Amino acid sequence: MLKVSNLTKIFGGLRAVDDASLSVDEGRIVALIGPNGAGKTTLFACIAGFLPINQGRVEFAGQDITGRPVHEISRLGMVRTFQITQPFAKLTVLENIILGAEPGKRGVIDGRDAAKRVKELANSLGVEIDVNLPVAELGVGQRQRVEILKVLYRGAKTLILDERTAVLVPQEVHELFDNLRRLVAAGTTVLFISHKLDEVLAVSNRITVIRQGTTVGTVAPAEV
Repeated sequence: MLKVSNLTKIFGGLRAVDDASLSVDEGRIVALIGPNGAGKTTLFACIAGFLPINQGRVEFAGQDITGRPVHEISRLGMVRTFQITQPFAKLTVLENIILGAEPGKRGVIDGRDAAKRVKELANSLGVEIDVNLPVAELGVGQRQRVEILKVLYRGAKTLILDERTAVLVPQEVHELFDNLRRLVAAGTTVLFISHKLDEVLAVSNRITVIRQGTTVGTVAPAEV
């Protein structure tokens, strides 16, 4: 599904990512772990098109996406989400999810059809959510689920999650991981960053380790 080969990103004299490689199979959860400053977030930003790379190659779903802009990569089905969500708090859950989505044939999005689709996606995650509730009334964990529903609504098949558990309490982490397992069981692919080894061992199928910008190996959780 995703293959990154010998990727390097340089900022001035700093090699933030140095000849990093990794691969992610379809329908798997792969964790990228390493200490603070190892280059995890920079590598993700390069993969998803947020940063240009100095050398290397990124392939997704059999296509070379090296150097492509974020919106093109998103349309292919790979979407990066962020640690801190920034929804439009005064809008409803449904409005946040469909905001910016492609309109229908009539040039507008049918609200009833959209609400039905969002509820179906929520059911696939195993969560209940009131699509008419203002996002301002949601907790941090619920807002993160809205963010995931937003990218799924747009047809994302591969999710890149950047430190999604950093602001969650243990129960919310457990619920998030349960959501991810359901998605993967339905064919979605997940690549996520974490520096918490216990969480990585609990949810991932494969683990790639990065140190000082360089990937040093990929192993099964039992091998860590």
